[in-house]
Amino acid sequence: RADAGRRTATGMSLGDPTEVRAHLIAAAAASHALTYSELLEHLGYGFSRPKMRQLCKTLGAVDREALAKGEPELAVLVVRQSDGLPGQGWWIEGARAHGYEGEWEGPRAAKFIRGLQQITFDYWAMAEADASG
Repeated sequence: RADAGRRTATGMSLGDPTEVRAHLIAAAAASHALTYSELLEHLGYGFSRPKMRQLCKTLGAVDREALAKGEPELAVLVVRQSDGLPGQGWWIEGARAHGYEGEWEGPRAAKFIRGLQQITFDYWAMAEADASG
């Protein structure tokens, strides 16, 4: 879409991995997952399917950067409001990278996601503690 990379009045860009990463690091340091709607709102957008698809592309770029830096993934923190699990795109890429095979919903999937999120929370809480003193 033409507006997928536009800057909003607050200066945020949906297609800018650096800005999306900053929001996810703040959420991780606070041990908080974000819904797709919440993250879009933080970036100055209302929820729409086209915007969510653009955000998902950006999340892929964010995770590629994290991998290159030896950091845990951040996209696993972005979840559906309905069940607290990442969407299909994450499962296709993220779950495969971790060797997970199984359903993308239900208790086993939720346990798997909580474990990955905790790794990310712990990493960024430690990084924030190290940075502050």
